[in-house]
Amino acid sequence: MKTLVCTQPGEFAYVNRDMPVSAEGQAIIRIKRIGICGTDLHAFEGTQPYFSYPRVLGHELAGELVETGNAPGFEKGELVTIIPYFNCGECIACRAGKPNCCSRISVCGVHADGGMTAYFSVPAYSLVHGQGLGADELALVEPLAIGAHGVRRAGVQAGEYVLVVGAGPIGLGTMEMARIAGGQVIALDVNNHRLNFCKEHLQVPHVVNAREEDVTAQLMKITGGDMPTVVIDATGNGPAINNAFQYMAHGARYVLIGLQKGEIHFSHPEFHKREATLMSSRNATRVDFDHVIACIAKGWIKPGTYITHQVNFDQVKDQFASWLDPANGVIKAMVSLE
Repeated sequence: MKTLVCTQPGEFAYVNRDMPVSAEGQAIIRIKRIGICGTDLHAFEGTQPYFSYPRVLGHELAGELVETGNAPGFEKGELVTIIPYFNCGECIACRAGKPNCCSRISVCGVHADGGMTAYFSVPAYSLVHGQGLGADELALVEPLAIGAHGVRRAGVQAGEYVLVVGAGPIGLGTMEMARIAGGQVIALDVNNHRLNFCKEHLQVPHVVNAREEDVTAQLMKITGGDMPTVVIDATGNGPAINNAFQYMAHGARYVLIGLQKGEIHFSHPEFHKREATLMSSRNATRVDFDHVIACIAKGWIKPGTYITHQVNFDQVKDQFASWLDPANGVIKAMVSLE
């Protein structure tokens, strides 16, 4: 079967691999859609932590269930997505109901080969029912669940100002989930195209360009001098992460969804006097996936809004590098295998 492998940073190759073999506890999916994530782009650039080459990318997936692996309640032929963070079920995090940060986690497309292939074998426990959603919608559940988990970590309350730093796909999904939680969302980015997307398509009430405006002054104006009580980073950019500490209100929570390889630097006195809270947000749980699917079903989120580029699987090798160029206006690229 045809498979796309990232052989090293900046290089892809199509190869033929054997079909996955049916096994107890392992489901097989015929892949229909693959969403391209920031993780995939960073892996191609060579800037993704926890990564080694060669690697088959792809973890935002939707497909037809070919073998159920005896997963209870699932049937052959149904449309599904997966929770792509495969966990051990035994470590302290798993025992505490946090399989998303399992100490021996294996994220498909990062630690193990992902779904840029025709047929993909996954642990049966990772399956998620499609619940009537289409393939495009299901392939976007995972990135939206990342945002849902970050918002849940932050404990966003109705009416409070939520600053989301980074208007890429994960940041956009975070804004949507913060809005649904009742937050007053502020988008911060350096790309006017993406900020305009926030205003026009997601109805984000406040946008700030970090390169063109005095960010602190704008945030003070928007919040009536209070500053945001929730700050969520979705950039994975070191300077952006460090800068955002100064945007916190007293008593604020700062959640890091974005991930970068370096260290975090901030003023301890400034952080301490705010009695601030710093949290990471890793992956998502089934609760977050179910919440996102319910929001889509109710029409509160329209995943198709995010898809700006659609390509066939055979075109990915030639077009992938272009998706890294901000000038091409990519919000979400979606790959079809139909």
